[in-house]
Amino acid sequence: MNQLRRKITTALLVSVFTLQTAAFASAADLTSVRYHSGGEHDRVVFDLSSAPSYQVKASADGRDITIDFANVSEKDFKRKPFHSSRIESVKYTLSKGHMLVTLRLKAGLTYQANTLSNPARVFVDILPKTAAGSVARPARKSTAAETAAGEGNILPLAFDGLYTEMAAPGLAKRSYVYWDDAGKVSAYFVEADKDLYTVKPVLARGRVPGLQTTSGMSDAEDAVAAVNATYFAGNGDMIGMVKIDGLMAGTTYYTRSAIGFLADGSPVFGPVSYYGQVTLGDVTQDVSGVDAERGADNLTIYNKWYGSRTRTNEYGLEYTVQDGRVTKIQTGDSVIPANGCVISVHGKAMDAFAGVRVGDRAVISQDLGAQWNKAVDIMGAGPRLVQNGRVNVTVAAEQFPGDIRYGRAPRSAVAVLKNGNYLFGVVDGRQSSSHGLTLTEWAELLVKFGARDAINLDGGGSSDLVVGGQVQNSPSDGQERRVGSALILQKK
Repeated sequence: MNQLRRKITTALLVSVFTLQTAAFASAADLTSVRYHSGGEHDRVVFDLSSAPSYQVKASADGRDITIDFANVSEKDFKRKPFHSSRIESVKYTLSKGHMLVTLRLKAGLTYQANTLSNPARVFVDILPKTAAGSVARPARKSTAAETAAGEGNILPLAFDGLYTEMAAPGLAKRSYVYWDDAGKVSAYFVEADKDLYTVKPVLARGRVPGLQTTSGMSDAEDAVAAVNATYFAGNGDMIGMVKIDGLMAGTTYYTRSAIGFLADGSPVFGPVSYYGQVTLGDVTQDVSGVDAERGADNLTIYNKWYGSRTRTNEYGLEYTVQDGRVTKIQTGDSVIPANGCVISVHGKAMDAFAGVRVGDRAVISQDLGAQWNKAVDIMGAGPRLVQNGRVNVTVAAEQFPGDIRYGRAPRSAVAVLKNGNYLFGVVDGRQSSSHGLTLTEWAELLVKFGARDAINLDGGGSSDLVVGGQVQNSPSDGQERRVGSALILQKK
């Protein structure tokens, strides 16, 4: 009998030890607490070694929010105090195997709590009670009922620091804040369902040269969203390949990346270059540029995108062309016909056309390459950032200068996602809230957001994302810069 009792006692001790060991093994280790404050809400992130068991409790007045972690170890955790305009204080209490973290909130605020499983994290968002529904929980695949209700085919994304809000049916506004080895990064995006929206290039004030803020162009076109587009000169001339409604509005001497749209709306990406010729009478000459300031010995084409007149000086000669004929010849500042163009020449180019008369035939040929000739709209900038879902930064091949090629800076981009949707994005830089990204880092971030193909747009102080008429990012100039062009999203 004593031997039997000893066996039972031993078995019970082994069982108790096994249970205690299992309980200890299953305990999650709280490793850190991270916090940041955004424009719409604050987020507190708890990093753990494994998924914890926890509850969130609110006091009767809603001012104290307590996150109760059961069976959580804090052996490697440093208790970190913090406060903000929304959180008055934080208090940590370890009691009977429970880690209690109590957030004292300012009046009029509430919270949303959620988890991530890989890596294991609990995050709590603090936001105004009126906006409690606007902070996105981890993204998931939309149900058929939700899609029918108007969410659209938005790419499901879920990672720490990402906030998503449906700004309109099929239009997701996203902000992403994170820290890397160099500091804080703040990026902003808008994703548009390809079945509900189209992308269109627009010019500042509807012409070249022109300068206008991105929000101004968005308002003028009644767009749902807009991002600054190609590079531009100080006077507003395009320094990039631009084609709108089948008519060139800007050219460049370099072969650089562009996004284009065919007549059926299909997007195309790739390098594009311009080659043009003008034949007046029996003389043919190469085109120096379209809708740009005329230079020495140049031949420049001016069309309706340049406005009503060429604004050139008297030291050249200009041929008005309509319906395949020269209809007028004068020295400068010619009227640009809505249904034609003006061929403006100077120096050697002017000498070559010396024998041309009114009534002579006029033939204009412009070649961008097979697919680009078919494109109705083109916005060139560069370099290429993403190709077929992989980082592919072509900055050297496209001969970009050092101020664009090197270093961290504010950046802008346009992408087509792996689900076919459109993405506009900017990352802030040159400020304490965001140090900016290199081109490769920018490309990597776009891939993280699902980019299949993407090109870089003008950056620096020009980087500007507008959704619903409101600027989403913090331009590095301290205010919106007036730029020469934009890409906009419009409802179909």
